[in-house]
Amino acid sequence: MRRSRRAAPETSSEINLSPLIDVVFLLLIFFIVTTVFVDETGVEISKPRAASSQDLDKQAILIAVTAEGRVWQGGREIGPDGVQAVVSALLEQDEETPVIVRADNDAPTEFTVRVIDGAKLAGATSVSLATEK
Repeated sequence: MRRSRRAAPETSSEINLSPLIDVVFLLLIFFIVTTVFVDETGVEISKPRAASSQDLDKQAILIAVTAEGRVWQGGREIGPDGVQAVVSALLEQDEETPVIVRADNDAPTEFTVRVIDGAKLAGATSVSLATEK
């Protein structure tokens, strides 16, 4: 008597990619939401008003001077004496990058002048004060 052997049905060894695609989309959404698109100074500043203010088209180095005379750049406090070193390091990437000083309406003039002076000593060719129209 012959025994017939039936071939065992082949099992499919596919990988289900649906969970992987879901994870990739969740990561994509996470990085889009947490990305900072504008380089802010890190503090809230009440800018003075000026009738002759203009918009700048180019990326700029933003430095903030608070009402208490504290100086911030890129979300960290650098102090008025750190302006020259920070601006010098940032200008190594692009020497034509303008420096914009966002001084608070109530900021002491002394600190604003020290920040402008430090930026110019660092080699900045364009130093401007941020205002509102």
